[in-house]
Amino acid sequence: MTEAEEYDVVVLGAGPVGENVADRVRAAGLSCAVVESELVGGECSYWACMPSKALLRPVVARADARAVPGLRQSVRGPLDAEAVLAHRDEYASHWKDDGQVEWLDGIGVHLYRGHGRLYGTRKVGVTSPEGQHHVLTARHAVAVCTGSRARLPDLPGLADVGPWTSREATSAKQVPGRLVVVGGGVVAVEMATAWQALGARVTVLVRGGGLLEKMESFAGELVADALREAGAEIRTHTSITGAVRDAASGAVTVSLRGPEGEGSLEADEILFATGRAPRTDDIGLDTIGLDPGSWLPVDDSCRVEGSDWLYAVGDVNHRALLTHQGKYQARIAGAAIAARAARTPVLESDPWGAHAATADHAAVPQVVFTDPEAASAGLTLAEAEAAGHRVRAVDYDMSGVAGAGLYADGYRGRARMVVDEDRRVVLGVTFVGPGVGELIHSATVAIAGEVPLERLWHAVPSYPTISEVWLRLLETYRG
Repeated sequence: MTEAEEYDVVVLGAGPVGENVADRVRAAGLSCAVVESELVGGECSYWACMPSKALLRPVVARADARAVPGLRQSVRGPLDAEAVLAHRDEYASHWKDDGQVEWLDGIGVHLYRGHGRLYGTRKVGVTSPEGQHHVLTARHAVAVCTGSRARLPDLPGLADVGPWTSREATSAKQVPGRLVVVGGGVVAVEMATAWQALGARVTVLVRGGGLLEKMESFAGELVADALREAGAEIRTHTSITGAVRDAASGAVTVSLRGPEGEGSLEADEILFATGRAPRTDDIGLDTIGLDPGSWLPVDDSCRVEGSDWLYAVGDVNHRALLTHQGKYQARIAGAAIAARAARTPVLESDPWGAHAATADHAAVPQVVFTDPEAASAGLTLAEAEAAGHRVRAVDYDMSGVAGAGLYADGYRGRARMVVDEDRRVVLGVTFVGPGVGELIHSATVAIAGEVPLERLWHAVPSYPTISEVWLRLLETYRG
């Protein structure tokens, strides 16, 4: 049996991005349906942001406590891994989406469970788990919010090994004795930090020369130092050539090629944190002349190039693969969809306008929840120079800030501010050190607001807080 239904907007994917698109178009008075094949709430709620940070929070809290006189003696012992994993399970809602479904119901969005595929212009077909078929027609827009999945390398027999991806790394039920982490990006360093602290012996294999290579170089260096001090091993310029799991022992043998030639390594589990791929391979892109499995290029309103009805929001457009940026895009796209549905003559599409996701280019914030934390907003020095800006980088050792010394004995950290010398505004900021995750939004505001340095001089940081690093950066810039 096939049922045909019509809505103003149809959203493919009920993760945080799809939920926010639905919320914005409903707030504008448009009807909306959402299609989801897994759990409402998506990757972030069950296999990424929430469970990973629940694993990491006890690790960082213990590290902070160990750096405070009068407290460090009380936290000498190991983490209670069972309690940490149980805490993680709570923050993943025990992989049940009842609360998220209730929220969708509360804003008047119709949820279709099942696999959704495009069937030509403005049409989406849904096959439910029970075999029922629906054809949904969108009067105004279809928003593809299907996200991304972990990308695995093309290694012979890898499927037989049963490797971990980010999903298994955040949802594992017990601590592996030995864990090999392949990759040097955010997932790799966060999961290496978490599982090493929970009792695993972690080895990180990096094809390049260091960690967190998309950030300022000192970020990866400080995180690598901390991982080594915690007991993890980091091998750079090392590639995986093969992996096999022994059927009897369950151990994984990893074949390597590194600076010292060929070699091997044995572990209980292997995590591949080697990038992401778009979840667009089986959503019917071929029915509208697009390539299945491809990223979807969009304009600043998140409308797919060459279309007047199809939007791609979040990871699928490959602009900034971060949950908070996807939700930001959803707010912009939802407003644009509503404005076009109302036949608004001219959209606010200039930079920083209501219908332009300008922050994707100029003010993307990110926090890496390692010990120490690494946080950045805007452009790195290299990115600013490559974009043609005349810039100056200002660095400061964060241990020289009074608030940092109070935060932790032996505080280690570094800050960099990248200044546009022609406009005298901040283009980028990077902080590395304990507690800096809660500091980065100040940088995001300065960058997005294009606040002149002369005005920032009047933004007085409270004493004695770590945020006084802003004053030190400005003083260093002035000389």
